[in-house]
Amino acid sequence: MKHLLVIISMFFAGMAMSQSKYEAAMARGLEQFKSAKTVEDMTAASAFFERVGDAEKDKWLPYYYAAYTNYVTAWMNQKADKDKVAVKSNDLITKAEALEPNNSELFCLRQMTATLQMLVDPMSRFQSYGVEASNAVEKAIKADPGNPRSYYLKGQNLMNTPEAYGGGKAVAKKLFEKAAELYKTFQPASPFHPNWGKEENEKLLAACQ
Repeated sequence: MKHLLVIISMFFAGMAMSQSKYEAAMARGLEQFKSAKTVEDMTAASAFFERVGDAEKDKWLPYYYAAYTNYVTAWMNQKADKDKVAVKSNDLITKAEALEPNNSELFCLRQMTATLQMLVDPMSRFQSYGVEASNAVEKAIKADPGNPRSYYLKGQNLMNTPEAYGGGKAVAKKLFEKAAELYKTFQPASPFHPNWGKEENEKLLAACQ
């Protein structure tokens, strides 16, 4: 019995060590992300998160942040190949989805990468990537109606869509208001889960007044 208790104790100690190692890596990655000032810094943060995901094998959040930080590089460098950035981010999202299917945050990322590709040439790509972005955000809302980011992203797209196509500030305002209400009570599942968009939503809501 004593031998069995020692084995059990070692097992749980190993689990605790593994968990703390993962948490330390995530904290380090998020610090890299927050302090990134150049495309190179952000690319390094993305590569770091991808390595964490490859090492952990059963955690979706490292791949989420690898995709997200990679996506951000396209906005930090106006000359970036947005299609190439989107393809890389989508590959990382696919890895995350294999571990965490039907996840609202991952659908939000799909919406963002599709929008990124649409903006390369909105006139010719609206019927493809525009529809893809719209479908992704609807899936995000369905997967978790309490996720404020999905309403914020949907409102952002509709704000920049002509009224003749169902967009405009009046339509977007209702979505920003919905997101604002949800942000008031939203609590991420852990310190590492997505918790962004509140300030951006407030700015766009103010622009719709």
